[in-house]
Amino acid sequence: MGFQVQVVSISSLKGGVGKTSVTTGLASAALAAGIPTLVVDLDPHADATTALGVQAGDQLDIGRMLKNPRKARLLDNVVSSGWVDHPRGNGGGTALDVAVGSAYTGIYDRPDLGRRDLRRLTTVLAAADKYELVLVDCPPSLNGLTRMAWSASDRVVLVAEPGLFSVAGTERTMRAIQLFRQEFAPQLAPAGIVANRVRPASSEHTFRLAEMESMFGELLLAPHIPEQANWQQIQGAAHAVHHWPGDSAKNTAKLFDSLLENMLSSNNGTRERRKR
Repeated sequence: MGFQVQVVSISSLKGGVGKTSVTTGLASAALAAGIPTLVVDLDPHADATTALGVQAGDQLDIGRMLKNPRKARLLDNVVSSGWVDHPRGNGGGTALDVAVGSAYTGIYDRPDLGRRDLRRLTTVLAAADKYELVLVDCPPSLNGLTRMAWSASDRVVLVAEPGLFSVAGTERTMRAIQLFRQEFAPQLAPAGIVANRVRPASSEHTFRLAEMESMFGELLLAPHIPEQANWQQIQGAAHAVHHWPGDSAKNTAKLFDSLLENMLSSNNGTRERRKR
């Protein structure tokens, strides 16, 4: 292939910060930008699979692919997102595919995975070269599945709310990434931190955002994503935010367009092909 596949893990130390919402928002932006993308739903709750309008058929879910990664046949088992209404003729058009999540992945969400187990997702994704971007939606923990995702990734995007515990958790996660790089994945680097569910009228959020800017500097990605009242409705209807009617969704879609561009351009110039 003439381009390098970029594998990006979307991670958080704690639940409830909208990690899957950020994953699906970035997937929506990638689809709108014409970037062939695969979403790997590594969270045993499989919320990204639901939000992307996918129902498992005869294909292997990602947990069963991980069980036997050398025989996984990734491209035979991914499912086209329900967001892609009309497949283009002759195999053209932009792909948004999903490696389906399931509770089965939970067997790997242990703190004691060895080096061989940490390579399972890397082996599965060796066949992902038809895509330009792979987004891995991780569980909200630093156990085995997240570490497996980091092992397979070029970059990690951390999702945080501008609150005390989330900011502290982000700092711990940054340290965990540094340690993981040293021991297992020297190629891994943070792509940045997404401040999500921001309430601009909240003085606490304003204070915490300033704190995050001082702690993380340029790693705090722009723009921040505000809290959106109808986000659960959009996800429940299995729609891309770019396809949802109304000014609020349009504004959020533009924010995710910018966020995707900034996330990819933080990648040391390897995304030059986007300027076609």
